Amino acid sequence: MAPTPGILYVTMQPQPSLPASQFQDWYNNEHGPGRLRLRFCENGFRYRATDLEGPGKGLPEWMAVYDITDMAEMTKETYLRLRRTDVQSQRERDTMAQIKVDRRLFDLVSSREAKEFRRLEEVGAEGEGNVLVAVSITVVPGKEKELDKWYDEEHIEMLSKVPGWLRTRRFVTSSILDGKEPVEYLALHEYAPKNGLGGEEFKAATSTPWAKDVSTSVVQEKKRRMYDLYYTFGPAPRDLSALSNKELVPFTSTDGLTRTFPATASSDGTIESYITTKDGVDLPFRLEGSSDPNAPCIVLSNCILVTHGIWDGFLTSFFSPPQNSKYRILRYLTRGRSSAYGSQPITVDVLASDIITLLDALRIPKADAIIGVSLGGATVLCTALKYPDRVGAFVSCDTSAKSPEGNKKTWSDRIAVAEQEGATAQTGEKVVGEKLAEMTVRRWFVPQSYEIPDLVPELERVKEMVRTNSLEGFKKSVQALWEYDLTPLMNGAKVKGCFVVGSGDGVLPTGMKKMAEGYGEKGAEYVVIEGAGHLPMVEKPREFAEAVTKFLC
Repeated sequence: MAPTPGILYVTMQPQPSLPASQFQDWYNNEHGPGRLRLRFCENGFRYRATDLEGPGKGLPEWMAVYDITDMAEMTKETYLRLRRTDVQSQRERDTMAQIKVDRRLFDLVSSREAKEFRRLEEVGAEGEGNVLVAVSITVVPGKEKELDKWYDEEHIEMLSKVPGWLRTRRFVTSSILDGKEPVEYLALHEYAPKNGLGGEEFKAATSTPWAKDVSTSVVQEKKRRMYDLYYTFGPAPRDLSALSNKELVPFTSTDGLTRTFPATASSDGTIESYITTKDGVDLPFRLEGSSDPNAPCIVLSNCILVTHGIWDGFLTSFFSPPQNSKYRILRYLTRGRSSAYGSQPITVDVLASDIITLLDALRIPKADAIIGVSLGGATVLCTALKYPDRVGAFVSCDTSAKSPEGNKKTWSDRIAVAEQEGATAQTGEKVVGEKLAEMTVRRWFVPQSYEIPDLVPELERVKEMVRTNSLEGFKKSVQALWEYDLTPLMNGAKVKGCFVVGSGDGVLPTGMKKMAEGYGEKGAEYVVIEGAGHLPMVEKPREFAEAVTKFLC
């Protein structure tokens, strides 16, 4: 049977007892993204009523609509389990107990859109907004075809002449309800923020003889509501503004995969969650910094074998100057941290596409900057070269534009070291282990760093990241370093770039200087961090932050 598309249409009115900050945080960072993770839920939008001082006075202030590819999915366990109390978080149960909810399911009848219409779920449409007029109609029994005929042959055509009209979609009470609900027709008319609602064209469309006849002889009851678009959901939580209220309490989802931390006197809000790639890989991320939803975003990409914790010291220094408080920071765990690395071979191209997937899921049209080190440095360079419209600038650290000769053998030998040790985690999963971890960090950091007492604990923390990395994940992700070549794209590059290297990182200072000189028509900036090795953001976080800040100015 062919799928029946439709919508989940929900109106909500919070009780006065529910704090507004709790309502917004729950809806934007828990409830909505949970629906968008379902494969059959294409998008989701929140609207806020603008007619509460007029005919809509006393009616629900909030409305949400989700596009569903097949309404039959709404009867299956994948969706229904989200409404079970044993699956819902305690916060969701407490919040929904203080909201009057009207939830309806509709099948799509027809859709017509203007040439100017842009689907608001597309990342490039972020911030455009729209006005929505929702018209609900119950029909005199036996008159359904007359209503359809009027809409199809006159009304929608005349509405399309109204300035700012973008789309009209018509729905009917879903067939999955098996006649348990009265039949209701719903029309959703979308307009640009500047429109001709109430103007001459609109009056003409609603006052024809046919329209008057439908109103008196076909329509049994009619309700009309007006809304402004308030928020567009993505498949991952991203609303830092909802966390700006310091009275909120931290939240952890029932599966432990999402956590939110409200702002404090010393820090802004933070979201930790995950996105899922098209091939089913979960990439955990951390979003923090400015609560402005339009704030410029910097993406940080790790080297192999570590977590995004390598950026902690850098971020402390980076956020010290007041001018940097304007940024949001997005960092994530790259493929290969765990054994759930996906079915496709891991390449630099795949890792670059993961950055774009992250931006899409978090509805970031363009990263202000992407910064990466080692494998992450190659990843951000590849992203800038292949997705230049999604990147404002990049900082590529301690890396190469082309895999060095013998790289495959070098890494294969290191894999053999880990396999020979046979270390396992408490879960039983094989991990990289102590021996390769010690070899790795001694190679990454300059000897002088181990003579700085305040720095040694940080170096040991990085070693622990390496030691606990999944062995299978390491074996797969390291293949991205075996054979890649970005040099053919370097000459024609357009994105503003900076190449940064630790002075003690072997031959890389010489190689990266040549990379900078050969980048684009005029070259890229080149910075050497004195007294640092392979991870200058760890050994010299203040100097690295100063270099990044200067580059971004």
